[in-house]
Amino acid sequence: MSPAAQRARKVAVVGVSLSDCGRVDTATPYALHAQAARRALADSGLDRSVVDGFASAGLGTLAPVEVAEYLGLRPAWTDSTAVGGSTWEVMTAHAADAIAAGHARAVLLVYGSTARADIRAGRRTANLSFGARGPLQFEVPYGHTLVAKYAMAARRHMHEYGTTLEQLADIAVQARINAGHNPDAMFREPITVDDVLSGPMIADPFTKLHCCIRSDGGCAVLLAAEEYVPDTAKPPVWVLGSGTAVSHTTMSEWDDFTVSPAAASGRAAFARAGVRPSDIDVAELYDAFTYMTLVTLEDLGFCAKGEGGPFAAKGRLTRDGELPTNTDGGGLSACHPGMRGLFLLVEAVRQLRGEAGERQVHKAGGRLPELAVASGTGGWFCSAGTVVLGRG
Repeated sequence: MSPAAQRARKVAVVGVSLSDCGRVDTATPYALHAQAARRALADSGLDRSVVDGFASAGLGTLAPVEVAEYLGLRPAWTDSTAVGGSTWEVMTAHAADAIAAGHARAVLLVYGSTARADIRAGRRTANLSFGARGPLQFEVPYGHTLVAKYAMAARRHMHEYGTTLEQLADIAVQARINAGHNPDAMFREPITVDDVLSGPMIADPFTKLHCCIRSDGGCAVLLAAEEYVPDTAKPPVWVLGSGTAVSHTTMSEWDDFTVSPAAASGRAAFARAGVRPSDIDVAELYDAFTYMTLVTLEDLGFCAKGEGGPFAAKGRLTRDGELPTNTDGGGLSACHPGMRGLFLLVEAVRQLRGEAGERQVHKAGGRLPELAVASGTGGWFCSAGTVVLGRG
């Protein structure tokens, strides 16, 4: 294949899977990685010998080398980018570029975590901050936790644009409605705005139900060059465009608490895909906190800046709403074992394939969705990765 032809290669997601998720007390993170990887390969129908690229983060001293060894892989192309929750969208962008350029045939992205089980078993404790070295040393002594940083940003949005607690709470309510259609979601019982508002305070204005759940789980995504698509078991979902961006580490360097780096990553992804936000049928957005969903909707262009509160209300984000968002229930209700960004891609692919079961989104006339966006956020709005996917 000539260099020009290699650069022109299209890239598809050909396999996706979840490991066991939710409450998994007897498995190691390595076992969840392996389970997800095997299931994704089986989902693709391709032989493991095709896989010559591997991407992983968050486990081992030499990630992804240790995980690849555990899986019995010897990849020629690797990626260990670690930028929090947006890691997997950023890795998808890297992997798609590598495949298109001929540096790899097929790249496997895998994640697994037993964050919940480890705390219950005393193998680890909850962390108040990411560290006390480098720039963070100037914030940590004052008790500025990760959740407090998100809470500060939410309060700024409320001050700037009149966003209300009820509007933020309604995002959690709609996530739970979506989770109610997902048999694999960790929490499925309906909740109300009053339930959210009356819960225990975590960091003002966030009560417990404004915050993501803690779970165990893993997942995997396999991307491959277009010449392998005829051999796959499922219809391809094409990577149409992607974008990445970083913003800040210390809060004092964040220019505007009401703007996330998704404003840049989304703009690039939509432009490269040749689509507009109004074309999107399904949105899978990182939602460690309700405010993340709201501000990402604004920054991706689904509504104007400051209008996220009214836009997200009235059921617009549910399976049957105008913009079905976090259709599996998201990190607020379904599963959040840590760096959740890869779960967004799995759900987006399943929706485009028509494999989402009770929670399947349909367009007018019962048609399947054609375009989806997955947008991950890392740190405390420190980084973002956005990927636009299309049905073949």
